[in-house]
Amino acid sequence: MIDPVEAFKKHTSDSIPLPTVVPGNTPIYQKATDTGHRALWVVFVIMLLSSLAFYIMAFRVPVQKRLFHILTAFITTFATLSYYAMAVGDGVGQNKIMIKHTQKHFPDTYDTVYREVYWARYVDWSVTTPLLLLDLCFLAGLSGASILVAVVADIIMILTGLFAAFTVEESPKWGWYAMACIAYLVVVYQLAINGRETAKQKDNKTATFFAAIGGFTFVLWTIYPIIWGIADGSRNIDVNAEIIAYAVLDILAKPVFGFWLLFTHDNFSSSPSIDGFWANGLGKEGTLRVGDDDEGA
Repeated sequence: MIDPVEAFKKHTSDSIPLPTVVPGNTPIYQKATDTGHRALWVVFVIMLLSSLAFYIMAFRVPVQKRLFHILTAFITTFATLSYYAMAVGDGVGQNKIMIKHTQKHFPDTYDTVYREVYWARYVDWSVTTPLLLLDLCFLAGLSGASILVAVVADIIMILTGLFAAFTVEESPKWGWYAMACIAYLVVVYQLAINGRETAKQKDNKTATFFAAIGGFTFVLWTIYPIIWGIADGSRNIDVNAEIIAYAVLDILAKPVFGFWLLFTHDNFSSSPSIDGFWANGLGKEGTLRVGDDDEGA
């Protein structure tokens, strides 16, 4: 007589093979396509042409009045190098992200995501955003102490953003992001509070212009961490959309900012003139003299 339980076991083992592939184990690659690459080349050209324009504008004014021109030209020059590196694929890395899916009645599964991270962008920001801050600080007339705090906080903001972009685990990633946001608030305080109060002590044109261009800058800078949060942070938008979003912001924050600053500031009758070392070098100050008038000693 056949045992029905044993017959069921034998039939089950013969007809239902065990799974050999773990669900969710296929890697997911998030990278730019031709759309993103074309956007990078377009911004490279815009930054290059803007840099040439800023250098030409600098040579059309006396060296004593070139401070803002030089700083602004350096901003787009470094951005040109960054976008060229990203466009040719030299400024790109990959971050491996493990996403855990907890199951109630089955073992946990994981998704492995490989997302492109354009580290050249962070190198760009670590240089260009301090230069941009110097433009605003000098326009407002901030003290050296306030300028130092703003610049250091800005560099901390960029570096923590870079660390967050390459962090594998979710919790530490958002920890770095929170640090970056705190550093950004320090920058906002130095420029929006201290800078505005200092600018008010100047003429009305300068104070009004600083409020306008400073407000424009901080609106743009506030959008950057939002884009980061939905791109590198939560990966809710693809890499192409991330590239285009940052491209628009960079064009507004660098070339548009630069042309607005230089054209407006050059028309000020009170535009500062810097002499001394900036315009004339050290001259004879600090030079060494050997053997002068020592023979009769």
